Formats: sequence, C-alpha cells, structure tokens
Amino acid sequence: MSVTIAEERIEGPHGPLRVRTYLPDTPAGPGLVWAHGGGFVAGDLDMPEGHGVARDLAAHGVTVVSVDYRRSPVPEGWDHELRHEEDGRYPVAHDEVVAAFTWAAASGRATGPWSLGGASAGANLATGAALRLVHTGGPVPAHLVLAYPTLHAVQTPASPELRAILDARPADDVFTAELILEMYENYVGGPVGDADVYAIPGTASADELSGLPPVLMINDEVDGLRPSGEEFARALASAGVAVEVSVEPDQAHGHLNRPGPAATATIDRIAAALLSASDPTTKESA
Repeated sequence: MSVTIAEERIEGPHGPLRVRTYLPDTPAGPGLVWAHGGGFVAGDLDMPEGHGVARDLAAHGVTVVSVDYRRSPVPEGWDHELRHEEDGRYPVAHDEVVAAFTWAAASGRATGPWSLGGASAGANLATGAALRLVHTGGPVPAHLVLAYPTLHAVQTPASPELRAILDARPADDVFTAELILEMYENYVGGPVGDADVYAIPGTASADELSGLPPVLMINDEVDGLRPSGEEFARALASAGVAVEVSVEPDQAHGHLNRPGPAATATIDRIAAALLSASDPTTKESA
C-alpha cells in the first residue's frame, strides 16, 4: 500500500511542535500517535523505531502521527554525540505527547479510533499522556501500545531466569539500577520521589490506572527493562485494565530499531490489534 508522508508543525504547549504524518492511500480507519524511544535524551523521527514503524504501520492501513517531542539534556558522562540544545525535561516532552494526541484526535486524518503508543522511553511518555488524558477528561485513546517500556525509576530486580539470560549475554546487560535511576533523575530534573504518576507511570495506584484503555505490550526477552513492563502489566490487570503481553524471544532491548523478522512480527501484531479494534464485524462476532 502506498503511503503519503508529510512534515507538519502544530501549535504545541511549549512552542511549535513538529510531527510527521503517515497517511495510507487506502486507510483502514484507525489512527496511532507514536513516540520513539531514546532514554528521554536521544532518538528522532528518522530512526527505524520512529520512521520504520510508522511507515510500516501505515502500509497496513493505519494512519500514524509520529511526535518529535523535545528531548532532555544529556547527563555529564553520557555519549557526547547526543548533545543538543533543547530541554524536554518533564513536563515538556509529556505535555507535547498529550498535545499531539489531542491534535490528532481532532484532525480528521483518521475515520476510526485513535490509539497512542511508543517504544522504551516513548512508551513511558505514551502511558503518562494516556493517564493525563483519562484523568482530565481529554480524548481517551482506544488502545495503548507499549513496546519494551520503561515505567519505573526503581523497578523490581530481574528474576533468576532473566538474570541468567543477561549474564550469558553481557553486551545486552546495560540497564543497571544505577543507570535507570540516573535516566529518570535527569528526565524529572531532581529526586524521583518528588515525581508524579505522569512522569513515572509505574507508581500509579489501581484507582489511577483504572480508566486506561486496553493495553498491548511487547517486551524483549533479553532486556534489563523487562521487569518494568511485567510489573506494570500485573498492576494493570489488578486495576481491571485489559492487558495483552507478549515477548519477542531472543531479542535484546530495542528490536524495533533493528529491521528484521522480529520487528516485522511486532509491527504486524500492533497493526492487527488496531485494525481488529476498529472493525465493527469483529465486535459483532465477539
């Protein structure tokens, strides 16, 4: 299916906000607002996790809006090549994802329901935005799509099974407790204990989670952040939120940035969920 890609600037809460729209020539109905990952400090619309995912979902008939949210400053000691001038510390990037979804839902670019999703830190932003929209009476996403999410600044330690997998693949064992905490402290600009649930959704209570839409979560098997996704999935289920969790076997964190069979399988799974949810015949037969 052919896809028309366009660069747009919308009115954002912190100045003009760049989004990239992916419009299928034969749209199937649903739309998705998508946020790439990058530890809140890196990533862009052109990375495979951004452009590749959006383009391939649009080829399935899903209208996609990819959000170029502002990134946080890079901590001292991190890769110098990541340096940039913008400051997307909380709540800036969060506000921009909320604004992008609100704009998309009112844009008329999709005839079906709009969902919200992201990968890694982008999944955090998508979840925080969904919580904000639920709590403030904004347009609520039809689905929340989370690829290998990080949702806790202090997460449950790896299980013995995961610890053994990571020990056997030390090059993929990168998410230490210290690194995760530093990432979040940098994002919120201070102690994580002072942060709210929109910045760190893993701290949300059952009451705060209860209004969320159905969640599709895809974790990576060889990923130190997998405990965060698994813990959040359990919290969602306890709060009565419908949640479907799958694991991409043998994949390290960020497999959507590595085009290949695993990335294709995940994109196909996301597209199928969004298309099924917007198909009235599916609902009638359920």
